[in-house]
Amino acid sequence: MQIPELRAGVIGTGFIGPVHIEALRRLGVQVTALSDLPERAAAVGGRLGIAEVHDDYRALVRSPNVDVVHIASPNRFHGEMSLAALHAGKHVVCEKPLAMNTRETARIVRSARASPRIFAVNYNVRFYPAVLQLRRLVQRGDLGDILHAQGSYLQDWLFKDTDYNWRLLPQEGGRLRAVADIGTHWMDTAAFILGASVQAVFADLGIHHRTRQRPLGEVETFSRTKAALSYAPYRVKTEDYAHLLLRFSNGTRASLAVSQVAAGRKNCIRLELYGSKKSAWWCSEEPDVLHFGNRDGANESAMRGTPAFGPDVAPYADYPAGHVEGFPDTFKMLFRSVYGFIAAGGNGKGERLFATAQDGHHEVAICEAILRSQQTRAWVQV
Repeated sequence: MQIPELRAGVIGTGFIGPVHIEALRRLGVQVTALSDLPERAAAVGGRLGIAEVHDDYRALVRSPNVDVVHIASPNRFHGEMSLAALHAGKHVVCEKPLAMNTRETARIVRSARASPRIFAVNYNVRFYPAVLQLRRLVQRGDLGDILHAQGSYLQDWLFKDTDYNWRLLPQEGGRLRAVADIGTHWMDTAAFILGASVQAVFADLGIHHRTRQRPLGEVETFSRTKAALSYAPYRVKTEDYAHLLLRFSNGTRASLAVSQVAAGRKNCIRLELYGSKKSAWWCSEEPDVLHFGNRDGANESAMRGTPAFGPDVAPYADYPAGHVEGFPDTFKMLFRSVYGFIAAGGNGKGERLFATAQDGHHEVAICEAILRSQQTRAWVQV
């Protein structure tokens, strides 16, 4: 079975669902079905030209016209939808977090292991070519032993007290918000590059707006709509920003700053690695460029598409140097990797670069350790 022969069904039509659809279509994958709330599904299906539309996700996962289920719904549904899709015999690509707690994620891991289908968690930041190149550099020892790492993931879309989205509600998004929503992307990326897992955490979480104003009506993530004129105050229970200390299984220490109230930062991921030979750093606002630091010589920069990036990255970049590949392209490349494994019967060539159910389970375990660290004001093992 070739990639274009596989058919996808997407659950969720908010911010991220259409991102999945666009990336799949760029790969030549037919999106045959869509599912969401009744008031949304038909309208989005009509706009995107998808004929099979369901207002119950169970109908989508049972559809004979769907081979791969993409789960892009609010967080609290991820667990039940993942299990339903696996039980229906479908391959799955699930947005993070995998589920709301490790009890749920452990069930998914067991089901995924027992299934012959491919299960992936959508940690898309892995698929920036610069991130893949950093991983190769670490594997080859070009940077030496990684002494420590630092970085940040900063946004400002919740800067005002009237900024609102379902992610702010613990019952919808989980007890962690900024860390679980974007901080886990940084932690997964660092672990992917280092080839090591987070083993212990020390957390300091903060809330800027103790009380926010909730619009009378739901608002999509990153929505530009300012039509709401009526608000109701509510008490905020999830963090706006966080500072984390991390210990990895290979001995590397790291520090991470996360914020969704960082004015002027729209979606800025920064990761710096300090090795015994040289350092390297990357920023998502300049996605095609890697920077290198030297003790005794001049610092260097390398652009994607030039010899400095090497041949390993080539399968995950479609455009020549100077033609920037960014956020939407990471989804396309992740799906290319996942669908390539599916088409090859689960025995795709090369490394399995996409995150698995086990990876998703570990990220939720990290979040639970972060919550315990915040409560105890101490280091906590994951």
